[in-house]
Amino acid sequence: MSVTLKGMTWSHPRGYDPMIACSRLWQKRTGVEIHWEKRSLQDFETYPVDELARAYDIIVIDHPHVGQITKENCLAPLDVEGRETERRALADASVGRSYSSYTWQGRQWAFPIDAATQVQAWRPDRTDRVESWIEMLALARHGKVALPMRPPHSLMCFYTLSANLGHACRGDGVGQLIDVDAGIAAFERLRELTDLIDPACFSMDPIAVLEAMSDPASKLVSTPLIYGYVSYAMPGFRPSLVKFGDIPVAGNNGHSGSALGGTGIAVSAFSQSQEAAIDFAYFVASGEVQRGAYAAGGGQPGHAAAWDDDVVNAATSDFYRATRKTLEAAWVRPRHDGYMAFQQAASDRINDGLLRKDVPRTVVDDLNRLFAESFAAA
Repeated sequence: MSVTLKGMTWSHPRGYDPMIACSRLWQKRTGVEIHWEKRSLQDFETYPVDELARAYDIIVIDHPHVGQITKENCLAPLDVEGRETERRALADASVGRSYSSYTWQGRQWAFPIDAATQVQAWRPDRTDRVESWIEMLALARHGKVALPMRPPHSLMCFYTLSANLGHACRGDGVGQLIDVDAGIAAFERLRELTDLIDPACFSMDPIAVLEAMSDPASKLVSTPLIYGYVSYAMPGFRPSLVKFGDIPVAGNNGHSGSALGGTGIAVSAFSQSQEAAIDFAYFVASGEVQRGAYAAGGGQPGHAAAWDDDVVNAATSDFYRATRKTLEAAWVRPRHDGYMAFQQAASDRINDGLLRKDVPRTVVDDLNRLFAESFAAA
């Protein structure tokens, strides 16, 4: 009897095209067919996984969902018996903490198939990569800088700045999200830049910013903190090439502290073909596929075999080698049940505070209160 699975991913060539390419290869090998659907980036970041799990066999997720999905029992753990060697290989080949970000309460809820973190992006035909936050501010004063500030990206920028300044936010619920003085320092750095950019950035996600930057007529040439999108570093993807590299340094800690992103492949606990879905998850996360069909299909792999590969780097303006240092030193967001609602509320509070010129201490106090409430509500 033939098996047909339904999969859900996110609506961008980087999220959709490699899944189609890998599924075709899988069908040739196994006969299992996978039909993929896609949601907007905003839906991907916020839509309840529980609802998706009831409609799809395979789901591409973001790691901060793992606390919620564990409580809801809507995903099947991937650490099945007999495949320990494969999992060790995946863990050993993780780029940064991509693999462990999907580990929660001793179980593995997804495998990383896409690795990303906030990095720097720029138009190489107009400017060069900048090394420091001060240099970025100078560029912003000439109207040449954008920053994706649509929730949840405003909070991601706050996270990255906090950690890069030497005061990473807490993720375990013990104490405040961040020391008040440290939070004020990060908020003020963020406000210093957002005061210099187009207010339209508050409604832009990374895709919107990169689309604007890759327009030949755009005056935007750089952004300091944006999730890397390898597609824009591929010659011919858009009229103007965008390059990516390590974040500009705001503190004294090098390129550390960027808020980890990326995606993982997960399997629904309600699937009637769970074994077949899990088999595909192991397949698409493997080094062979990640370096081969997944990368060639326009994906942004989560496996070190692809990040180290000369061919993969040559096709992407050295995207992987140029951002590797920042990714290896990236910070993992909180993942507890209750976090997703906090992420939205905290992003909104940061944006309100920036646009209304609120007192920084008031904003940071509110972030700490919202963080504490996210545990109480879980």
